[in-house]
Amino acid sequence: MNKEKIEEIAFTIILHSGDARTQVHEAFKLMRKSEYTDAQDKLELANETLVKAHSSQTELLQTYANGEEVKMEIIMVHAQDHLMTTMTLREVALEMLELYKRIEN
Repeated sequence: MNKEKIEEIAFTIILHSGDARTQVHEAFKLMRKSEYTDAQDKLELANETLVKAHSSQTELLQTYANGEEVKMEIIMVHAQDHLMTTMTLREVALEMLELYKRIEN
């Protein structure tokens, strides 16, 4: 796989991860205003966006699994960092949503 293709995949991962991170932060704002249904919707949207990022990552992994050489670029490391931290942030947000609901009740 050439450098340009790896960079394209990395930027796609960064794009979708960034969008998902924004959606998670919007969900946090909604939680603080006790708008739990809207917060849940934002977190579901974030998940859909993360699936797009993960799909790009899977493309790269399939290429590697098929025996094609994949030379890792620093931008891909950055993209992976974005993806994993956003996935973790969303998981924390889901837990916080449940806590907000319990506290209010």
